[in-house]
Amino acid sequence: MGNKYVDSAMQEAGKAREKFNKALEIALLNPPEVEVGTTPHEVVFTENKLRLLHYYPLAEKTSSVPLIMIFALVNRPYILDLKPGRSVVEVLLKKGIDVYLIDWGAPGDEDKKLDLNHYINRYIKQVVKQVKRHSGSDKVSLLGYCMGGTMSAMYTALYPDDVKNLILMTAGIDYKVEGTLNLWGDKPNFDVDKFVDAFGNVPAEFLQSGFLFMKPIQNLVSKYVNFYENVDNEAFVENFLAMEKWLNDNIPVPGEVFREFVKYLYQENQLVENKLRINGKYVN
Repeated sequence: MGNKYVDSAMQEAGKAREKFNKALEIALLNPPEVEVGTTPHEVVFTENKLRLLHYYPLAEKTSSVPLIMIFALVNRPYILDLKPGRSVVEVLLKKGIDVYLIDWGAPGDEDKKLDLNHYINRYIKQVVKQVKRHSGSDKVSLLGYCMGGTMSAMYTALYPDDVKNLILMTAGIDYKVEGTLNLWGDKPNFDVDKFVDAFGNVPAEFLQSGFLFMKPIQNLVSKYVNFYENVDNEAFVENFLAMEKWLNDNIPVPGEVFREFVKYLYQENQLVENKLRINGKYVN
């Protein structure tokens, strides 16, 4: 009788080991390639590393005002078009919205001096001009995500006549709140001038490690336990791999705009206090 229980335990242990090896291979050692950002589109404008994507319609247009999606500078924007059935872009297109998206590209060392003035008064202003021309509309809607949301709010404050609607997702406006990033970015804890002067552009690895260690147990332990438990669920694995591709596809951030975000927003909260000036003009 004892051998029966031992044999059963050994079989279960063998199955668990096989499942663990399968999960390890898929999640970490040799993850299969996954396609992301597949909604059909065309590139209608480029400048430096920036590309402006225009998505082909999936339904009859319901609004004459085009929507420009402005993403953060720290990640790739395809999280908004991750895969069919898990795509913000796809949902908007099916609602009859005319969708454009800014892909900032990956900055090189030659871009380390790009600042808020360049992003707001050059890049976003040019994109708005191109979308107006391409769509035939005299106004646009802006949907800004994270840093892109903060810059969208800045642009709208400076050029209100251009913007019909402003939609913000996880965008920082009032930075005088408690949180891990705010604690790390406090002046006593982080000398942003020394950091940027030393590195130029902010390394992608620095940014990624920061995000990981905001929730270390969730990001480094619980996530993989959950994957192990669902490794035989094909849909779960596909979604996991697509998210992992995006999470690990980080890009550098130009040093000067990073310096300004940390100093003027995180440390001094100038935007919400109406003290921020871009190219000499108050962002109010």
